[in-house]
Amino acid sequence: MRLAARLSPFLISFAVTCTFYINLCAWIFKCGCRSLWAGADAACNIHALHGKHCPWCSHGQAGYAIVMVLLCAPQLAVSLWPRWSWPVRIAAAVALFPAIGAVVALAFGWLDGYW
Repeated sequence: MRLAARLSPFLISFAVTCTFYINLCAWIFKCGCRSLWAGADAACNIHALHGKHCPWCSHGQAGYAIVMVLLCAPQLAVSLWPRWSWPVRIAAAVALFPAIGAVVALAFGWLDGYW
């Protein structure tokens, strides 16, 4: 199997993850983040002087990188699974984004004492 055919499910799920990452953040943490095309983190509570700060946004680029690796590693593993068809691997990889995202968000929120 060609490398492009094996990696394409991951690349599609990675594009979905990158596009809607901040939407998942806003949905879970209710922090004020918006879609990338609607202001992104301009209204996020990390810009407030007082109160709780979003666990994903408050850790800066290093935090974003850790979250993205935690989100994308399972997507890559599923995408490379040889026994599944191409459409099934895409569907599974995309479905892992909100599923793993919720687990990662709960862990970050708990560790940061957000809730």
